[in-house]
Amino acid sequence: MTQDWTKVIEGEIVARNSEINAINQVIHENPELAYEEYKAHDSFVAALQSLGFEVTPRAYGLDTAFSTEVGSGGRLVIYNAEYDALPGIGHACGHNLIASSSFASFLGVAAALKASGLPGRVRLLGTPAEEGGGGKLKLIAAGAYKGAAASLMVHPGPGHTLSGAIRGVSYVRMLANVKMRAYFTGRESHAAIAPWDGVNALDAVCLSYNAVSMLRQQIYPYERIHGVFRAAGDRPNVTPANCCVEYYVRSETRAGAERLWQRVLKCFEGAALATGCELRTEALNSYADVRPSPSLCKSYLDVMPEGTVAYNEPRDFLAGSTDMGDVCYECPGFHGAFGIGTKDGEANHTKGFAAAAGTPESFERAVECGKGMALVGWKVLTDDAFAEQMKKDWEQDMKLAAEGK
Repeated sequence: MTQDWTKVIEGEIVARNSEINAINQVIHENPELAYEEYKAHDSFVAALQSLGFEVTPRAYGLDTAFSTEVGSGGRLVIYNAEYDALPGIGHACGHNLIASSSFASFLGVAAALKASGLPGRVRLLGTPAEEGGGGKLKLIAAGAYKGAAASLMVHPGPGHTLSGAIRGVSYVRMLANVKMRAYFTGRESHAAIAPWDGVNALDAVCLSYNAVSMLRQQIYPYERIHGVFRAAGDRPNVTPANCCVEYYVRSETRAGAERLWQRVLKCFEGAALATGCELRTEALNSYADVRPSPSLCKSYLDVMPEGTVAYNEPRDFLAGSTDMGDVCYECPGFHGAFGIGTKDGEANHTKGFAAAAGTPESFERAVECGKGMALVGWKVLTDDAFAEQMKKDWEQDMKLAAEGK
């Protein structure tokens, strides 16, 4: 029986290859920034409607989110379709491939639910603005993941860093990320006529920058602190009175990132005190750490072509942070990764990666991963013992997370 439904799932994905590829190409060829993904949104909605699905456009109060769901009763599995791009370099994180793989998964599971008549629900959720916009945070707040048994997606990474027959990693941890802006307010003056009348906010920025640089010597190897100057004065002959920096502070857990941010904050406070400036901080959309479900990851490993997916090596294959981390705090989550055809120097967020994300070979790998995720999602819906153990493991992990572990 399991094999029969496997054939239904994989057969539907193969049959809908042209529709999936059309979405992939539209998204890749028309890169849109966070919360501006109107073409991607409209193309997805039109494609789903043409296939007979009922779709909610502009879902959960977001103009570029959508939702479609099939089935009734039972458990709910959600696949996340990302589609935002990066400024200046297009789809350099391959979100067109994420959208394609999740689209494939949804179609496969939806076909099996319709054919089987079994209880269970599958939802394809269009999730805008992952690149710094925190789209999933807004979706969480609006209830998009309420009651979900699991949420899955897969992310492309630099294939040249993988070895042998391995072309993907199942269990991928990613860092929590506290994002903050710091505003230093001083007093302007003429830098030549009366520099003594000024309070230099740029001095506070530079002093805090150097303090953070020194702090990096005393942090864990897996932690990261990086920032940019958002405002640093306008004219050399005017003492800068209003300056702003933006920092990302990353650590292994959400609690760890918050602790590290408190240390960074002291660098800002010390710089403000030393220069006589006032300090104000603004919290941005921080991301929790990705805490994958081992049950989901092991199941994915089992259904993918033998020898092509590693469980958790290399551990740094996909570094960074994502709002999928926050979803992992709502329900058991899967955020696997797969390699695409890159060369040295073409990791994520480069023009080379954007080009690689648009190749037919990368699309084929995304669809292969979509088949795997579909089979895992089907197991969540139809295997009660598996689903129960997955939930228990997640609940235990959330207890550890609450303890900062």
